[in-house]
Amino acid sequence: MTSIAVEREGVTPRQGRRLSLRFAAPLVGLAILIAIWAVGGALLAHSPQGAAFAGFAPRPALTRLVTMLVEGSLRDALLPSLRRIGFGLGWAAALGIPIGVLVGQNALFRELTHVPFQLLRMISPLAWMPVAILTFPTWEGAIIFLIAAAAVWSIIFATANGLQKLDPDWFKLARNLGARPWHLLAVITLPAIAQDILVGLRLALGVAWIVLVPAEYLGVTSGLGYAINDARDTLEYDRLAALIVAIGIIGFALDGILLLAIRRVRWTQSS
Repeated sequence: MTSIAVEREGVTPRQGRRLSLRFAAPLVGLAILIAIWAVGGALLAHSPQGAAFAGFAPRPALTRLVTMLVEGSLRDALLPSLRRIGFGLGWAAALGIPIGVLVGQNALFRELTHVPFQLLRMISPLAWMPVAILTFPTWEGAIIFLIAAAAVWSIIFATANGLQKLDPDWFKLARNLGARPWHLLAVITLPAIAQDILVGLRLALGVAWIVLVPAEYLGVTSGLGYAINDARDTLEYDRLAALIVAIGIIGFALDGILLLAIRRVRWTQSS
C-alpha cells in the first residue's frame, strides 16, 4: 500500500528510499555521536581520575545550555563573537575578492604572488598574535585582524580559481560590443564567479570560526572564547561543555546559511 501511494504521488519506491535515507541518515549519525558522548561522559563519571569532569556528560551539559539560553548569558557571549566574525570576514572579503580577481586575470601578478602567498598562507593565523598585539591599539582590532588573516586566503584562491574557469570568448565578445573594464567586472566577472566567491567565504568561515575561540583568549572580557576560558578557570565543566555544543550548533547554522546562498546562486545561473 505504501509503495502504491508513493507511486500515485509521482515518487517511485527508489526515490522514496533515497528521500528516507537523505533525512534519516543525518539523524542516525547525530544519534551515534550523542551515544558516544554519553558513553564517554559515563566513563568519566565512574573514573576516580575523571569524576571531576562529569559535567562534560550530555545531561549536565544540555541542562546548562538550556539554562544559559533562558538567562541570556549565551546570547551575551555570542553577540560579540558574531560581531568580530562579521568584521573579520568583511575585511577578508574586501581584500580577498579584488586580489583574487587580479590573480585570476593577470598572469604576471599571479606568478609574482604565487610563492609569497603560499608561504604566508601556511603560517598559522595564531602565530600573528604578537604582531597583532603590537600593531593594533585595542584587543578588538587585534582579534579582527587574526580572523581576517585566517579567512583571506580561502577567498583569494576561490575567486582566482573561479576566474580561471571562465571562457575568454565572453570577454572578447563584450569588448567587441563596447564594454568597458567596469562593465566587464560588474556584468560578466562578478556574476560569473559569485558562486566561487561564496564557496571561498564558506571555507573562510570555517577557518575563522576555529580561530575565533583562541583569539578571544586575548585581553577581551566578552565572547565565546572568553566564556570558555572563564568556565575552565572556574571549573564549571558543564558550562564549558554547553559552550562547546553551542559553538558547534552556531557554526553549523552559519555554514548552512552560506550553503543555501551557494545553492541559490547555482539555481539562478542554471535558470
